[in-house]
Amino acid sequence: MEPEVTFNRTSIVTAIHPCYEIDNFNFILTKTPSICGNFLVIISVFYFQQLHTPTNYLILSLAVADLLVGIIVFPFSMAFSLSSCLYDEGLFCKIRGSFDITLSTTSILHLCCISIDRYYAVCQPLTYRTKINHCVVVIMIVGCWGVSLLIGISVIIAGLNNEKCEERCLIDVLIANTIGPILSFYLPVIIMLCIYLKIFLAAQKQARSIQNTTCQSKKSGATVSKNERKASKTLAIVLGVFLLCWTPFFLCITVLPFSNDSVPVPVIETLNWLALSNSMLNPFIYAFFYSWFRSAFRMIISGKIFNGDYTNSKLS
Repeated sequence: MEPEVTFNRTSIVTAIHPCYEIDNFNFILTKTPSICGNFLVIISVFYFQQLHTPTNYLILSLAVADLLVGIIVFPFSMAFSLSSCLYDEGLFCKIRGSFDITLSTTSILHLCCISIDRYYAVCQPLTYRTKINHCVVVIMIVGCWGVSLLIGISVIIAGLNNEKCEERCLIDVLIANTIGPILSFYLPVIIMLCIYLKIFLAAQKQARSIQNTTCQSKKSGATVSKNERKASKTLAIVLGVFLLCWTPFFLCITVLPFSNDSVPVPVIETLNWLALSNSMLNPFIYAFFYSWFRSAFRMIISGKIFNGDYTNSKLS
């Protein structure tokens, strides 16, 4: 996702469209680190019957979004970062930016839906299966992709309208740099922070309840303390990595239009790549934490699934 920045292009634009001035493009396409982990997640959920659950379908859809980020956004962003496409405001580059915004927003909204799923699983376990079923998950997935597509289309339309204005139109600035970030990032972040805070408090309450009903033995106290630390660590990693990757970029593009000082292009590119790296880390955060996914990955990587039918295997 790249903010719209006004540059002096008199010495940059050439007769050849700058988006096509890319060297070693094949090398760039084959070096996207986001692909392997997400492929493993997708294959695992499709292949193993044990993983056919509503929660894992959300993780599957998230992996598809992150995979598309790796296939479409990563290589083109890398190629264009090494070319002068960043300075060109042509239709081709705006379409590429729309893919960037749409897929990145899809990834973020999926993380929000996963937090909602985890809330019901931890805080309301007795009603979890009735509230988070296959139908609800399908609605969540369709909603994530639909809202993201609308945001991506709106931003590119706002960008095209800017070309008709001598200066940037206020409504287009609001769409591209205020409304878009609110829907794509700030609102999902607030929802996730509130949900994970409730999950953390509920986990602590459950741990204290267990501790009070187990005769206050040292062993049970140690177990509860260990569980609390594990829950705290997991939530800290989930939220910490997400906020570390995305917050600097969105703060930059939100403040940029209202600032008289220009942000150096290398800074914008660095923040953009930091944000995109979250798609590479998601499989490790949301899948590698679960032992059954680790078992599935080992069977896939070792090629064991090609030597027989293991679809109904018990994943530990």
